[in-house]
Amino acid sequence: MSQPIQSPFVEIERRDWARLAPRMPNPLTEAEVRRLRGTGDRLELREVAEVYLPLSRLVSLYQESAARLHRETTEFLGATAHPTPFVIGVAGSVAVGKSTTARLLKELLSRWEGSPKVDLITTDGFLHPNRVLEERGLMQRKGFPESYDRRALLGFVSRVKSGEAEVRAPVYSHLSYDIVPGEEIVVRRPDVLIVEGLNVLQPPPSGSHLAVSDLFDFSIYVDARTSAIRQWYVDRFFALKASAFQDPQSYFHRFADMSDARARAYSTDVWDSINGPNLVEHILPTRPRADLVLRKDDDHTIRSVLLRKV
Repeated sequence: MSQPIQSPFVEIERRDWARLAPRMPNPLTEAEVRRLRGTGDRLELREVAEVYLPLSRLVSLYQESAARLHRETTEFLGATAHPTPFVIGVAGSVAVGKSTTARLLKELLSRWEGSPKVDLITTDGFLHPNRVLEERGLMQRKGFPESYDRRALLGFVSRVKSGEAEVRAPVYSHLSYDIVPGEEIVVRRPDVLIVEGLNVLQPPPSGSHLAVSDLFDFSIYVDARTSAIRQWYVDRFFALKASAFQDPQSYFHRFADMSDARARAYSTDVWDSINGPNLVEHILPTRPRADLVLRKDDDHTIRSVLLRKV
């Protein structure tokens, strides 16, 4: 009889996870948490204390360990030690809350002892411009792996990881739904770089030997039931319809006055035809590659933490 496959993760219930750092002071205020919270997310101060503070401490331990190993290895080789940025990947579906997790982690890590310099980059900036996607017939597959300039993203993270003084990345506008011509984000030798995006945990594409995930020192996957994420996506569409879509400059301004019935039908169709398939076919299969999984309940709160043990 075949033996059951053992999970590479140990699952820690939220109450037990919170006990790992019972005396850590919460450095954030309610106003700061509101600022960091994404549209549709329900992040509260209590969740920061019980989930994200222990997470930030765990990540800082990994960072300290990696820095110590780098120093000792360099000394062993008789070379001159140069600090190497600690790179964190944050992955998950559209509307699952990964952007909130990345922003929150950036804020918390930067407040640890020594005030490390923490930069955050999203892979949106490495989407091909809309004109390229249109030429290739990929506008309806925006967010799928083939819609990104994966070579440029890999090159960017490689240069940051190697310690280059300045590394530049394109800027994406959610207002125009496109790359902003001539605008760049400049990353200057951070202690920690967080890379957030749908497909950052993808293995190397066929014919390649290296993926951006191979450069991560630690990776996080934000997880929830697919049916819950689908509902969050629809809820977020309604929230944006009442806010960001009202801007006449918005790419989605045409949806601002759409009836609720049409908005529900449209957002559900977009999920079922684009975001849902992308999640099932490309994003969800990368979950086992993460070092840590944040598992959410249907109300957006973290239920448990899965930590890789092997």
